[in-house]
Amino acid sequence: MDALGWIGLAAVAVMVLSYALEDHSVWFVLVFAIACGLGAISCFLHGVWPLGLITAVWAGIALRRFLLKLRPAASDAA
Repeated sequence: MDALGWIGLAAVAVMVLSYALEDHSVWFVLVFAIACGLGAISCFLHGVWPLGLITAVWAGIALRRFLLKLRPAASDAA
C-alpha cells in the first residue's frame, strides 16, 4: 500500500473512532468532520470521485452539526 492509501485508511479509522465517541464530547464531532474531509481528499486523489463527493458532503454535515452543538453551549455560558 502506498502513502496515500495509508492516509485514507487512517482517515477512515479516525472517522469510525470519533463517530463512536461523539456522545462524550462535542469536539469529537469536529474531529469526525476533519477526518471526513481528509477521507474525501484521499478519495479524490485516488480518482474515486463519487465516494469523494459523498464523503465531502458528509464532512459538511458533520461541521454543521458541530457548529449547531457549539452554539447552545456558548449561549448557556452568557
